[in-house]
Amino acid sequence: MAQQIELTDTVKDSQLGQRLDQAIAEIFTDFSRSRLKEWLLAGKVQVNGEVIVKPRTKVMGGEIIVLQAELEDEQRWEAQDIPLDIVYEDDDIIVINKPRDFVVHPGAGTPDRTVLNALLHHYPDIAEVPRAGIVHRLDKDTTGLMVVAKTVPAQTRLVRALQKRKITREYEAIAIGRMTAGGKVEQPIGRHSTKRTLMGVSPMGKPAVTHYRVAEHFREHTRIRLRLETGRTHQIRVHMSYLQHPLLGDTAYGGRARIPSGATNELAEHIRGFDRQALHAVMLRFEHPVTGEELEFHAPIPQDMVDMTEALRLDTQTHGLKDEF
Repeated sequence: MAQQIELTDTVKDSQLGQRLDQAIAEIFTDFSRSRLKEWLLAGKVQVNGEVIVKPRTKVMGGEIIVLQAELEDEQRWEAQDIPLDIVYEDDDIIVINKPRDFVVHPGAGTPDRTVLNALLHHYPDIAEVPRAGIVHRLDKDTTGLMVVAKTVPAQTRLVRALQKRKITREYEAIAIGRMTAGGKVEQPIGRHSTKRTLMGVSPMGKPAVTHYRVAEHFREHTRIRLRLETGRTHQIRVHMSYLQHPLLGDTAYGGRARIPSGATNELAEHIRGFDRQALHAVMLRFEHPVTGEELEFHAPIPQDMVDMTEALRLDTQTHGLKDEF
């Protein structure tokens, strides 16, 4: 069932002249601006006993604001007993290490067996939190760290911190080709013009910034570390493809297998058989949404990427890095 809420507060004198939507965003800080605006437009906000639905209405200070609304739960999704790799948890948040082949949220083609379904099983009360507390997502075959909120206030604050770029997310990846040095990609990302399930660099897209540095050179590949400044769908994969260094195994964004000359048959098959994008969310750092404590978590590199790295390293040691940059 949906959770009924009724909150009352007073507009501060210092808010004189503010728009109503701005004022309630400052008053009811446990909820996002977009959610509060939806409730306002739906007639869920009263000012001095009168329902107001115009966001631009000016406040004078001293008005009594009453918010009456419903928090929809996630009962439409089924709770399923799926194991979760819990890195950390307390009363407010959970940090998980997501494996490959695990979709985060139900959608077209994947109606269940997702992280959300697992969360509903392990934490039934999380049904009262929108999206079962999910703050950010990882692609199906991207492994690594995700933070999930157990409460509405925790989720609202984490989403706000993400929007303000106060959550640090670092990734380990193997890119195709020899990259000379690190740098930054600052290119907007939007829906692909012809392939509607994919994204692409587009002047009409949303701003996107990815920082990267070289961790290790191989003959025809590069191990890199990346840090997201924004969090667009498929952002790292799109930006690396834009640099003409798509990720190993990422056939959706141009990651065709590249076999070093003179490579052993074993290495060639290993490269051709790597069947996911070589991308892992290795580090997550943020302030706890309730205590304010700075938290930092690390997830070990998954075995498939460890094995690939070792194979590429051995090949490089055997043949050497010729034709330097």
